[in-house]
Amino acid sequence: MNEIDELQSRITAALDRIRMGVDRLGLPAEATGAGPEEVAALQQALEEERLANAQLEERVHGIRDKQERQVSELREQVAASREALAQLDGELGRLRQANEVLSATIEELTTTAMAEGGGDPHLVNQAMRAELEALRAARATDKAESAALVATLQPLLADAAEKEEEA
Repeated sequence: MNEIDELQSRITAALDRIRMGVDRLGLPAEATGAGPEEVAALQQALEEERLANAQLEERVHGIRDKQERQVSELREQVAASREALAQLDGELGRLRQANEVLSATIEELTTTAMAEGGGDPHLVNQAMRAELEALRAARATDKAESAALVATLQPLLADAAEKEEEA
C-alpha cells in the first residue's frame, strides 16, 4: 500500500508541474519573460512529464491488479480451508460418537460378564485394550484438531499484530 501511496503522490506532483507549465504556455512570451528557447524547453519538459505521468499511472494500475489477484487467491484459499475444516469437524464428531458407543458397549459387556460369574478374562482384557486404544485415538484426534486450530490462528494473529504495529 505504501508503494501505491508513493506513486499517487508522485503523480499528483507531476500533474501540478504540468498545470504550471500549461498555465505558462497560455501566457504570451513577453508576459512570462521567456524566449522561444525557454518555451521549447518547457514544452519538452511538459511532454516528458506527461510521459512520466502515463508510466506512473500504468504502474499503479499494474500494482492494483496484482494486489486484487492476490487478495482473490487468498480468499479462495481461506474458503477452501474453511471447507476442509468443516469436513474434518464432521468426521471428528462421527469418530467421537463411535468411541462413546464403543466405550459404553465395552463397559456393559464387562459388567455383564463379571456379574455372570467372571466371564472369560481374556475377552474382558481384549475389551479393555480396545477401549484404551479408542481413548488414545480420541486423544490423538483432539491433539491434531488443536494443532490445526493453532496453525489456522497463528497467521491471523500475526497479521493483526502487524497491522496494530503499523497503526
